[in-house]
Amino acid sequence: MPTNETGREKIQRETVCINVDRVYDSCKDKDCATDLRVYVTPQTQALLNNAVNVKPVSADILWTYIDIEPLPFNKGFYTLDIKYFFKTYFDLFTGLIRPTRIEGLATYDKRVILFGSEGGASIYSSLYVPTKHDTDFMMRSNLPKASVEVVPPIMLSAKVVDASIPCGCCQCDTASIPEPVCACFDGPLQDCREGNNLYTTLGIFSIVRLMREVQLVVPSYDFCIPEKECCSPTDDDPCTLFNNMDFPNDEFFPPAQRDNCSC
Repeated sequence: MPTNETGREKIQRETVCINVDRVYDSCKDKDCATDLRVYVTPQTQALLNNAVNVKPVSADILWTYIDIEPLPFNKGFYTLDIKYFFKTYFDLFTGLIRPTRIEGLATYDKRVILFGSEGGASIYSSLYVPTKHDTDFMMRSNLPKASVEVVPPIMLSAKVVDASIPCGCCQCDTASIPEPVCACFDGPLQDCREGNNLYTTLGIFSIVRLMREVQLVVPSYDFCIPEKECCSPTDDDPCTLFNNMDFPNDEFFPPAQRDNCSC
């Protein structure tokens, strides 16, 4: 019996095997990290000792460390210890003059438990690693792979506290800070025991996923052949380039408050 299948419908019926990271478990979180100690350089510490007030400005994520360990007596579940490293910015007031912009390092630790299934197979790979010698029988751990997706944190508050006043906040050994993180600052970070200490509170939105590499059979339509041509720099009239830009309506007419906002 003749069929009315089009060429695209025939292509859609083809199945292929692909290798992907399947998400076995995930969670989202909204953390209010209160009274995080901010570590600064000696030059900034000298300004901090004369501070009369401080105003939080912004924070950037420098790095996130993730450690995975199987959860004892609960097969298939894992604990994820996550440590965030933030570069924080403040306006420091030392008198009646204009404030001075300073920066420092804040860290935050959290732990979550997710399901990552079990796997007993030894995994080998032929992936070439530049600047490394080839090693036969290089085995990879069969632990699941974790990913943390986090947006720039919201700075909620900041305060300056005399180091002689106990605050009950966790202290950190600056020697344990990774070298690439320390390199983001103009000088060595110190754990000051005298003078003033700086603390901040951050709001952190994150999504944590636990994944495993699996093979899946999926329907195939066609190869992903790009249809858009690459654009190259041209020597056209600058006004022509400007005329092709859209008018920034949102800059002149900011959008109104959304109805579903709970603020």
